[in-house]
Amino acid sequence: MSTTLSFEAAGYQAPTWEAISEAHARIAPRIHRTPILTSSSLDALAGARFFFKCENFQKTGSFKIRGASNAILSLTDEQAARGIVTQSSGNHGAAVACAAAWRGVPAYIVMPKNAPKVKVQAIDAYGGKITFCEPKVSSRKETCDRVQAETGAHLVHPYDDDRIIAGQATAAKEFLEEIPDLDAIFAPVSGGGLLSGTCLGAKGIRKDIRIIGCEPARADDAYRSLTTGTLESLESSDTIADGLRASLSPRTFAILRRYVDRVLLVSEEEIISTARLVWERMKIIIEPSSSVALAPLLKPDVVQSLNLPSRADGQVPKLGVIFSGGNVDLNALPWLS
Repeated sequence: MSTTLSFEAAGYQAPTWEAISEAHARIAPRIHRTPILTSSSLDALAGARFFFKCENFQKTGSFKIRGASNAILSLTDEQAARGIVTQSSGNHGAAVACAAAWRGVPAYIVMPKNAPKVKVQAIDAYGGKITFCEPKVSSRKETCDRVQAETGAHLVHPYDDDRIIAGQATAAKEFLEEIPDLDAIFAPVSGGGLLSGTCLGAKGIRKDIRIIGCEPARADDAYRSLTTGTLESLESSDTIADGLRASLSPRTFAILRRYVDRVLLVSEEEIISTARLVWERMKIIIEPSSSVALAPLLKPDVVQSLNLPSRADGQVPKLGVIFSGGNVDLNALPWLS
């Protein structure tokens, strides 16, 4: 029996500011209010002032705990009684396993068999029960449906769920509460939960702020979907950004079509070199999926090409970047391959 929320593209209403505020109040006692860091050396490279929302310091190592904890903590006891089931490349699975443990119920996680070992180990450490599948979108869904049918668990989808999106929106809400005059926020995009939430959380405070998604060129379904106006899926991808191999859902596509300003693409080489640069300059660990949100801004003249409004104070643009996670296999660093 499926417990997926019903969705109709026509007339769909995205999570409201009230829903986002309620989500923030629900999860705040459980999660970290992550720090916002700066780097003068990275500023100099791009000709902008960067502010980095460091979700790599979040519980379970990524922003995913925001949406997962909001979804799972908002379930009734009856809904949660048989546990939680989901599909994940890693970070969402760890978040679901953690939040399910808070509820005292089992978590069943379907993962592609090529998921990073560090993420498999994290899910196992949080008590998640893992079922591996082929690294294809269709296989993940088919396996998840089978596990759900066998267990009767409640489905918490990684991004096609308003409760998830409202939870992810709290990162942008915190961002603008602390740095209210950002000109734009950049976030990676995969299934679209974080980017959709960033649009809603940021524009709920400042309607004029620019929200820009960043995506690997090897997993460019969001870019293609928003360019053509037709939802396009990606069956599989071999991008080094393993957290960005999913495709948009009708729900997240509807939100992004309305609110996102642009999607920028980056190459595998740019993803890897940017991750290494952040490790070297900022002395923090981010995963390749995180560096995708910064990589395009380090290209020559990209910041200028965004045509951001001139600042009244005559200063360079103030750009917010969400570092989505920091779960990296230290025995397989991409620049050592």
